[in-house]
Amino acid sequence: MSDPLIIADRTFRSRLIIGTGKYPTNQIMVAAHEASGAEMVTVAVRRVNITDRSKESLLDYIDPRRYFVLPNTAGCYTADDAVRTARLAREVGLSNWVKLEVIGDEQTLFPDNEALVDATRTLVREGFVVLPYTNDDPVVCRKLQDAGAAAVMPLGAPIGSGLGIQNPNNILIIREQARVPVIVDAGVGTASDAAVAMELGADAVLMNTAIALADDPVAMATAMKLAVQAGRLAFEAGRIPRKRYASASSPVDGAIAGAVVRRMPSNV
Repeated sequence: MSDPLIIADRTFRSRLIIGTGKYPTNQIMVAAHEASGAEMVTVAVRRVNITDRSKESLLDYIDPRRYFVLPNTAGCYTADDAVRTARLAREVGLSNWVKLEVIGDEQTLFPDNEALVDATRTLVREGFVVLPYTNDDPVVCRKLQDAGAAAVMPLGAPIGSGLGIQNPNNILIIREQARVPVIVDAGVGTASDAAVAMELGADAVLMNTAIALADDPVAMATAMKLAVQAGRLAFEAGRIPRKRYASASSPVDGAIAGAVVRRMPSNV
């Protein structure tokens, strides 16, 4: 816990958050969750059987003693629909936290940012801890913070695309201006993408498709865990500046070089 992730009133050891959709089987999902080391998993409220608990539910495969369940409003296309979905999740006892999604375009699944800000204001007034999924737009992220969001979740690339971080400079700006945690959400395709997100200064990474649809989801979950850890450590260590030309890694002059010369045999 020397470097915990703190969101609102909760502390997490892992900076990797993963989803619950698209896995070949629920058993593989369980194994991938365990391998990832994640402590928070996000669940689409629309996918959860909340009306008849006598039937099998996705929640049956998520141990509440090990994982914090983050309901999300996936599939909502208006602010009103997203707010209703969040209220329903809270009423049935899922959580007063919500990963807020308000989709504005069915093909790209890009957010409707105007509706997103409106829904954030409403839910914050009602006592929700709101984590909104948004574009990698520094202005929108600032508005979401002003609306009371507990974190901002800019996309790295379109949902499920696996394209990696398309606008690293935007993520840098969002991180520099942020007063709340920044969680890169969507677009990660492999471990190096997760590491890049963390090296840019993201506080966490949320992913689903990259793990669930990998040839070996459990192995990919392990890779993502290590990538997030490595990226965070590299960010804290501080990378060297980029330079146009080479810079020798071994000294060629000065006292150290002179000492080396003096120790060399005379016949060399």
